[in-house]
Amino acid sequence: MPPTPRPTVRSSAVDDDRRPAPDSRVRALPCAVLCVLVFGLLLTLVAVRWEPLMAVDRALAGALHRTAVAAPGWTRLNRVLSDWLWDPWMMRVVLVVAVVLLVRRGERLLGVWVAATALVGTGLQQVLKAMVGRERPVWPDPVDSAHYAAFPSGHAMSALIAGALVLWLLCRCGARSLWRRTAGAVAVVSVVGVGFTRVYLGVHWLSDVVGGWLLGGALVAAAAAAYTGFAPRVGNDAAQWAVERS
Repeated sequence: MPPTPRPTVRSSAVDDDRRPAPDSRVRALPCAVLCVLVFGLLLTLVAVRWEPLMAVDRALAGALHRTAVAAPGWTRLNRVLSDWLWDPWMMRVVLVVAVVLLVRRGERLLGVWVAATALVGTGLQQVLKAMVGRERPVWPDPVDSAHYAAFPSGHAMSALIAGALVLWLLCRCGARSLWRRTAGAVAVVSVVGVGFTRVYLGVHWLSDVVGGWLLGGALVAAAAAAYTGFAPRVGNDAAQWAVERS
Protein backbone atom coordinates (compact mmCIF):
# COMPACT_ATOMS: atom_id res chain seq x y z
CA MET A 1 0.00 0.00 0.00
CA PRO A 2 1.61 3.27 -1.05
CA PRO A 3 2.29 5.73 1.73
CA THR A 4 -0.26 8.46 2.19
CA PRO A 5 1.21 11.80 1.09
CA ARG A 6 1.58 14.26 3.88
CA PRO A 7 -0.42 17.46 3.38
CA THR A 8 1.60 20.53 2.65
CA VAL A 9 1.41 22.96 5.55
CA ARG A 10 1.75 26.61 4.63
CA SER A 11 2.24 29.45 7.02
CA SER A 12 -1.07 31.22 7.45
CA ALA A 13 0.79 34.31 8.61
CA VAL A 14 2.64 34.56 5.30
CA ASP A 15 -0.52 33.85 3.31
CA ASP A 16 -2.49 36.47 5.18
CA ASP A 17 0.33 38.95 4.73
CA ARG A 18 0.38 38.59 0.93
CA ARG A 19 -3.25 37.83 0.17
CA PRO A 20 -5.14 40.69 -1.47
CA ALA A 21 -8.18 41.83 0.43
CA PRO A 22 -11.28 40.65 -1.47
CA ASP A 23 -13.50 43.44 -2.69
CA SER A 24 -16.53 41.71 -1.23
CA ARG A 25 -15.16 42.27 2.27
CA VAL A 26 -14.82 45.98 1.70
CA ARG A 27 -18.59 46.40 1.12
CA ALA A 28 -17.92 49.36 -1.13
CA LEU A 29 -21.45 49.86 -2.40
CA PRO A 30 -23.13 50.17 1.03
CA CYS A 31 -20.34 52.53 2.07
CA ALA A 32 -20.97 54.68 -1.01
CA VAL A 33 -24.71 54.80 -0.33
CA LEU A 34 -24.18 55.73 3.33
CA CYS A 35 -21.72 58.51 2.43
CA VAL A 36 -24.11 59.90 -0.19
CA LEU A 37 -27.02 59.93 2.26
CA VAL A 38 -25.05 61.67 5.00
CA PHE A 39 -23.55 64.11 2.50
CA GLY A 40 -27.04 64.90 1.17
CA LEU A 41 -28.21 65.67 4.70
CA LEU A 42 -25.20 67.89 5.38
CA LEU A 43 -25.63 69.65 2.04
CA THR A 44 -29.26 70.39 2.90
CA LEU A 45 -28.36 71.78 6.33
CA VAL A 46 -25.66 73.99 4.81
CA ALA A 47 -27.97 75.21 2.04
CA VAL A 48 -30.75 76.19 4.47
CA ARG A 49 -28.17 77.59 6.92
CA TRP A 50 -29.41 75.47 9.83
CA GLU A 51 -28.50 77.57 12.84
CA PRO A 52 -27.18 74.82 15.19
CA LEU A 53 -24.71 73.74 12.49
CA MET A 54 -23.77 77.34 11.70
CA ALA A 55 -23.18 78.00 15.39
CA VAL A 56 -20.80 75.05 15.71
CA ASP A 57 -18.94 76.18 12.59
CA ARG A 58 -18.58 79.74 13.88
CA ALA A 59 -17.51 78.71 17.37
CA LEU A 60 -14.80 76.30 16.22
CA ALA A 61 -13.53 78.61 13.48
CA GLY A 62 -13.35 81.55 15.89
CA ALA A 63 -11.45 79.59 18.55
CA LEU A 64 -8.91 78.24 16.06
CA HIS A 65 -8.47 81.62 14.39
CA ARG A 66 -7.61 83.26 17.71
CA THR A 67 -5.00 80.55 18.26
CA ALA A 68 -3.60 81.04 14.74
CA VAL A 69 -3.21 84.79 15.27
CA ALA A 70 -1.50 84.29 18.63
CA ALA A 71 0.92 81.59 17.39
CA PRO A 72 2.53 82.76 14.11
CA GLY A 73 5.16 80.01 14.10
CA TRP A 74 2.58 77.24 14.35
CA THR A 75 0.51 79.05 11.72
CA ARG A 76 3.42 79.14 9.26
CA LEU A 77 3.86 75.37 9.70
CA ASN A 78 0.17 74.80 8.99
CA ARG A 79 0.39 76.94 5.86
CA VAL A 80 3.31 74.88 4.56
CA LEU A 81 1.41 71.64 5.23
CA SER A 82 -1.82 72.93 3.69
CA ASP A 83 -0.37 74.78 0.69
CA TRP A 84 2.40 72.36 -0.24
CA LEU A 85 2.40 68.89 1.32
CA TRP A 86 -1.40 68.36 1.29
CA ASP A 87 -2.25 70.65 -1.61
CA PRO A 88 -4.73 69.14 -4.14
CA TRP A 89 -2.08 69.31 -6.85
CA MET A 90 0.25 67.20 -4.70
CA MET A 91 -2.55 64.67 -4.28
CA ARG A 92 -2.98 64.61 -8.07
CA VAL A 93 0.74 63.98 -8.51
CA VAL A 94 0.42 60.95 -6.20
CA LEU A 95 -2.40 59.59 -8.36
CA VAL A 96 -0.50 60.28 -11.59
CA VAL A 97 2.39 58.19 -10.25
CA ALA A 98 -0.06 55.42 -9.33
CA VAL A 99 -1.61 55.49 -12.82
CA VAL A 100 1.82 55.34 -14.50
CA LEU A 101 2.80 52.33 -12.36
CA LEU A 102 -0.47 50.59 -13.20
CA VAL A 103 0.04 51.11 -16.93
CA ARG A 104 3.61 49.79 -16.69
CA ARG A 105 2.23 46.67 -14.97
CA GLY A 106 -0.24 46.17 -17.80
CA GLU A 107 -3.24 47.26 -15.69
CA ARG A 108 -4.43 49.82 -18.22
CA LEU A 109 -8.13 49.57 -17.39
CA LEU A 110 -7.45 50.03 -13.69
CA GLY A 111 -5.20 52.99 -14.44
CA VAL A 112 -7.89 54.64 -16.54
CA TRP A 113 -10.41 53.95 -13.76
CA VAL A 114 -8.24 55.68 -11.17
CA ALA A 115 -7.62 58.67 -13.44
CA ALA A 116 -11.32 58.97 -14.26
CA THR A 117 -12.27 58.82 -10.57
CA ALA A 118 -9.88 61.67 -9.76
CA LEU A 119 -11.16 63.77 -12.66
CA VAL A 120 -14.79 63.20 -11.72
CA GLY A 121 -13.97 64.22 -8.15
CA THR A 122 -12.42 67.50 -9.28
CA GLY A 123 -15.35 68.30 -11.55
CA LEU A 124 -17.95 67.32 -8.96
CA GLN A 125 -16.54 69.52 -6.22
CA GLN A 126 -16.32 72.52 -8.57
CA VAL A 127 -19.94 72.09 -9.66
CA LEU A 128 -21.14 71.79 -6.07
CA LYS A 129 -19.12 74.81 -4.97
CA ALA A 130 -20.79 76.88 -7.69
CA MET A 131 -24.26 75.55 -6.85
CA VAL A 132 -24.04 76.06 -3.09
CA GLY A 133 -22.06 79.31 -3.26
CA ARG A 134 -21.16 79.28 0.41
CA GLU A 135 -18.93 82.12 1.59
CA ARG A 136 -15.68 81.40 3.36
CA PRO A 137 -14.97 82.77 6.85
CA VAL A 138 -14.08 86.47 6.87
CA TRP A 139 -11.64 87.83 9.47
CA PRO A 140 -10.37 91.34 10.23
CA ASP A 141 -6.88 89.84 10.69
CA PRO A 142 -6.64 86.85 8.30
CA VAL A 143 -3.64 84.51 8.48
CA ASP A 144 -4.26 82.93 5.06
CA SER A 145 -6.46 83.42 2.03
CA ALA A 146 -8.41 81.25 -0.39
CA HIS A 147 -10.70 81.92 -3.32
CA TYR A 148 -13.92 80.55 -4.77
CA ALA A 149 -16.79 79.08 -2.75
CA ALA A 150 -16.27 77.09 0.43
CA PHE A 151 -18.48 73.99 0.33
CA PRO A 152 -17.22 71.29 -0.03
CA SER A 153 -13.54 71.66 0.81
CA GLY A 154 -11.42 70.76 -2.21
CA HIS A 155 -8.35 70.09 -0.06
CA ALA A 156 -10.22 67.66 2.18
CA MET A 157 -11.90 65.90 -0.73
CA SER A 158 -8.68 65.56 -2.76
CA ALA A 159 -6.75 64.13 0.18
CA LEU A 160 -9.40 61.53 0.91
CA ILE A 161 -9.75 60.50 -2.74
CA ALA A 162 -5.99 60.09 -3.15
CA GLY A 163 -5.53 58.22 0.13
CA ALA A 164 -8.52 55.92 -0.38
CA LEU A 165 -7.58 55.12 -3.98
CA VAL A 166 -4.01 54.25 -3.02
CA LEU A 167 -5.23 51.96 -0.24
CA TRP A 168 -7.70 50.29 -2.60
CA LEU A 169 -4.96 49.71 -5.17
CA LEU A 170 -2.63 48.21 -2.57
CA CYS A 171 -5.38 45.82 -1.47
CA ARG A 172 -6.17 44.82 -5.05
CA CYS A 173 -2.50 44.21 -5.85
CA GLY A 174 -2.00 42.05 -2.77
CA ALA A 175 0.56 44.32 -1.14
CA ARG A 176 2.10 43.14 2.10
CA SER A 177 0.35 43.99 5.33
CA LEU A 178 3.19 46.32 6.35
CA TRP A 179 2.74 48.39 3.18
CA ARG A 180 -1.02 48.56 3.62
CA ARG A 181 -0.75 49.61 7.25
CA THR A 182 1.90 52.22 6.52
CA ALA A 183 -0.11 53.66 3.64
CA GLY A 184 -3.22 53.62 5.83
CA ALA A 185 -1.46 55.56 8.58
CA VAL A 186 -0.13 58.13 6.10
CA ALA A 187 -3.58 58.49 4.55
CA VAL A 188 -5.31 59.00 7.90
CA VAL A 189 -2.76 61.59 9.04
CA SER A 190 -3.03 63.41 5.71
CA VAL A 191 -6.84 63.43 5.60
CA VAL A 192 -7.28 64.52 9.20
CA GLY A 193 -4.32 66.89 9.03
CA VAL A 194 -5.45 68.76 5.94
CA GLY A 195 -8.94 69.09 7.40
CA PHE A 196 -7.52 70.63 10.55
CA THR A 197 -5.25 73.05 8.69
CA ARG A 198 -8.08 74.39 6.52
CA VAL A 199 -10.20 75.26 9.55
CA TYR A 200 -7.21 76.43 11.61
CA LEU A 201 -6.09 78.82 8.86
CA GLY A 202 -9.57 80.30 8.72
CA VAL A 203 -10.34 79.47 5.09
CA HIS A 204 -13.00 76.82 5.68
CA TRP A 205 -15.77 75.91 8.08
CA LEU A 206 -15.77 72.49 9.75
CA SER A 207 -18.83 71.42 7.74
CA ASP A 208 -16.95 72.23 4.51
CA VAL A 209 -14.25 69.76 5.51
CA VAL A 210 -16.70 67.05 6.57
CA GLY A 211 -18.57 67.55 3.31
CA GLY A 212 -15.36 67.04 1.34
CA TRP A 213 -14.58 63.85 3.25
CA LEU A 214 -18.06 62.43 2.72
CA LEU A 215 -18.18 63.24 -0.98
CA GLY A 216 -14.68 61.87 -1.57
CA GLY A 217 -15.51 58.68 0.32
CA ALA A 218 -18.72 58.21 -1.65
CA LEU A 219 -16.92 58.66 -4.96
CA VAL A 220 -14.09 56.21 -4.23
CA ALA A 221 -16.45 53.60 -2.78
CA ALA A 222 -18.72 53.89 -5.82
CA ALA A 223 -15.75 53.65 -8.18
CA ALA A 224 -14.43 50.55 -6.39
CA ALA A 225 -17.84 48.88 -6.45
CA ALA A 226 -18.34 49.71 -10.14
CA TYR A 227 -14.90 48.43 -11.11
CA THR A 228 -15.45 45.18 -9.21
CA GLY A 229 -18.55 44.52 -11.27
CA PHE A 230 -17.29 45.93 -14.58
CA ALA A 231 -13.74 44.58 -14.89
CA PRO A 232 -14.56 40.83 -14.88
CA ARG A 233 -17.17 41.40 -17.62
CA VAL A 234 -14.63 43.22 -19.76
CA GLY A 235 -12.13 40.42 -19.24
CA ASN A 236 -14.66 37.76 -20.19
CA ASP A 237 -15.71 39.69 -23.30
CA ALA A 238 -12.08 40.10 -24.36
CA ALA A 239 -11.39 36.40 -23.85
CA GLN A 240 -14.51 35.47 -25.85
CA TRP A 241 -13.47 37.83 -28.66
CA ALA A 242 -10.01 36.24 -28.74
CA VAL A 243 -11.52 32.76 -28.97
CA GLU A 244 -13.81 33.79 -31.80
CA ARG A 245 -10.93 35.42 -33.69
CA SER A 246 -8.88 32.26 -33.40
